[in-house]
Amino acid sequence: MSEIVLMSDPSVAAIPVEECGECLVDVRCGGSLLVDERKQDPAHAFAYLREGVWERLLKAQAMLPRGRRLLFVEGYRPPSLQREYFEEYAGRLRAANPTWSDARIHASASRYVSPPDIAPHSAGAAVDLTLADVSGRELDLGTRMNADPEESEGACYTHAANISEEARANRKVLDAALTAAGLVNYPTEWWHWSYGDRYWALITGEASALYGPKEIAPRG
Repeated sequence: MSEIVLMSDPSVAAIPVEECGECLVDVRCGGSLLVDERKQDPAHAFAYLREGVWERLLKAQAMLPRGRRLLFVEGYRPPSLQREYFEEYAGRLRAANPTWSDARIHASASRYVSPPDIAPHSAGAAVDLTLADVSGRELDLGTRMNADPEESEGACYTHAANISEEARANRKVLDAALTAAGLVNYPTEWWHWSYGDRYWALITGEASALYGPKEIAPRG
């Protein structure tokens, strides 16, 4: 397994953002994607993505084998909510590891939750998703979505060895379609994919990101 670049790595934050101004769109429009509502919020922000990301998800879905569909769980996340998630998880790590430095807490927390200042979700550039069959039944990908490294003993890592052959095969199907459509995976979370954000730019060798954080709630 190649070395994993975490979201907290300075090389990610060093990527400049040249905001393209692309709008956020509601992925529920048209019914092309299966949308799970487990992360639904009062403003329905979870269902929004930048238009370019949404278009690439539709391309990825078209490349899936017969009988398989993408199951969308969460897209846009307001910066305030991202900050809440990060601080909550960092607090859990700090309580469990009182001798760790602040730098180590920050880096370890970023395995599971992106630091608020660079978070792809807050730019509308990232999506958490999985695979389902035609009836909408979620398939086995090795862990529940959003399982943290401690809970899953590292099985949440995309290329983890401690998962079943069925789960590994399903991850390969997901990876092949989304990679072909131009998205990149955050390798500590098999379900997290993005396009146009700083992490995407770093991994693909682009000089800058297309999307920066959105401070306002999207509107349909």
